[in-house]
Amino acid sequence: MRYLSALCLLFFPLVNAATQPLVQVTANIGPNPNNVGMFVYKPAKLASPLPLIVAIHECTASATIYFESTQYANLADEHGFIVVYPNSPRAGSCFDVNTPQTLTHNGGGDSQGIASMVTYSIATYGVDPSLVFVTGTSSGAMMTNVMAGSYPELFQAASVYSGVAFGCFAGPNAWNTQCAEGELIQTPQQWGQEVFNAFPGYTGSRPRMMLWHGTADETLLYPNFGEEIKQWTDVFGLSQTPTTTTLNSPQEGYTMTTYGSEVVGFSAAGVGHTVPVHETNDLAWFGITGTTSTGTGSGTGTGTGTGSTGSTGTAAEFGQSGGIGWTGPTACVSGSACTEINAYFSQCLPPA
Repeated sequence: MRYLSALCLLFFPLVNAATQPLVQVTANIGPNPNNVGMFVYKPAKLASPLPLIVAIHECTASATIYFESTQYANLADEHGFIVVYPNSPRAGSCFDVNTPQTLTHNGGGDSQGIASMVTYSIATYGVDPSLVFVTGTSSGAMMTNVMAGSYPELFQAASVYSGVAFGCFAGPNAWNTQCAEGELIQTPQQWGQEVFNAFPGYTGSRPRMMLWHGTADETLLYPNFGEEIKQWTDVFGLSQTPTTTTLNSPQEGYTMTTYGSEVVGFSAAGVGHTVPVHETNDLAWFGITGTTSTGTGSGTGTGTGTGSTGSTGTAAEFGQSGGIGWTGPTACVSGSACTEINAYFSQCLPPA
């Protein structure tokens, strides 16, 4: 009961005005040992290439509630991407973020069911495998970190609203008081190893991570934000010292810190559980839209720019070609041009 009450639904206003219905998928989507529900929003007009966002709800909520209380579907109508909303299969509607099965690649648990939703969407709807993203709130934020750790090959970027580090809730019980109260403190290397252990031998790319947390969070306390940053900077081999710090970004009271081009954090002063979803910032981070405003404040860094001059070589079409901290090639293969998606990520894109 502690888990259910502590991660209870925040009553977001129902602001969705999407033009198409949310549809439950009842077909066999592949391995789904816990029978996580799959709901899909497919706009009338699809982009080409076709992106996918997996949007994961909080405890006591549902796929339908997250569809209604966030703007992803409305934005899908505008930009042509598909949204998959997983639905928790258990009482209280929390996700499995603690078992060894869900914390292991192809090990079972809720994470394998959600991974199957991604591969099903690629095969069924024609989603571009290089344009798959994941986000979530509270329990869904924890699951977002789980998906980024257990199935890194499926996602290009993630946005995490008020979660905890991958593996922080690991154990026999669904609720982990030590983690929730911000008392599970580890070194960056220990946290990074949690991720590496999820998929031994994996050497491919990993999703860029955007992390949001409120300083007044009394459910998943604020120290968890720092532990997440430790973890993902270690996974990417980055320093825990910010590359840039920008005040009042993307709004007053928020502080943005960047760590290379792969990790960005937003600390929300005085905000409790949970940080409101910032969908337009997510779309810019994912590269679905252009740069969003980074606020009016200033800090130790500018929060803008296209990165360093980079190493020699040529980036492939749709490959990264710039961004804060980027040290790879900035020249694009013939037929594509380096296009700034946001301050952290420029990409080689063909002519529109």
